[in-house]
Amino acid sequence: MVLFPNCKINLGLRVAGKRPDGYHDLETIFYPISLKDAAEITVYPHKKDNPEFDLNITGIEIPGDPSTNLCTKAWHLIKKDFPGIPAVRMHLHKTVPIGGGLGGGSSDGAFTLVLLNEVLKLNLTTEKLMDYALQLGSDCPFFILNKPCFATGRGEILEKINIGLNEYHFVIIDPGIHVSTAEAFRELIISGIKMPSLKKIIEQPVIAWKENLVNDFEEPVFRKHPVLKEIKQKLYESGAVYASMTGTGSSLYGIFHNSKKTANLFSGEKFMVYLLNQSH
Repeated sequence: MVLFPNCKINLGLRVAGKRPDGYHDLETIFYPISLKDAAEITVYPHKKDNPEFDLNITGIEIPGDPSTNLCTKAWHLIKKDFPGIPAVRMHLHKTVPIGGGLGGGSSDGAFTLVLLNEVLKLNLTTEKLMDYALQLGSDCPFFILNKPCFATGRGEILEKINIGLNEYHFVIIDPGIHVSTAEAFRELIISGIKMPSLKKIIEQPVIAWKENLVNDFEEPVFRKHPVLKEIKQKLYESGAVYASMTGTGSSLYGIFHNSKKTANLFSGEKFMVYLLNQSH
């Protein structure tokens, strides 16, 4: 069985403060984007020298030990509760940029849970899949729902919302800059000023978002990486009705009325540029 784990962008991202458990209270809008990886899981005979979960990754290289990959962790979560399941082979083809705030790894982990549920006929409910996903990461439950959501808590408290962006075109910019999430949080200055809810701001016309829909991490990240601020400015100069960094960066996106204005955007630059017709 093959599925296509998509990424997400953050429409606004606010940090209210640090919690006693060490996490931060967040407020954001998760919005699914049609830039996707590909994932396939098949059952295969388990032999003595073969792993019970055989993960093969192609496309963009993922650094680190495969045993720490969220797909592998998803398998172990299921295996713990269903010890009798057969061995499986998984092929993951990576297209979504890594470590750019697009949630590609979280999506892969969540979709692995969905694939295992379907292929192994486990009959897990959406709620149970979301419970497993939260054990993988704070933004993983979103990819089980995979609909625009207003997210609070550490990102795991989700409320589906309606956002009419189907007529727009999206440009995703991957500048290839690594931004440490931990460092971004350390550099963040939390104002504590009470602001209107992002859920209210998102109801405004998209043209009004530029002044009101803010990602708190832009200031500290742009300060360290000025080129990211320049990319955002160029998106606006090229006709974006809204542009922002997603997550803690470093990827940025622009929302456009007209796809023609995006055709030659950033041509000649070393950035990866993805032009998307949104279908959500």
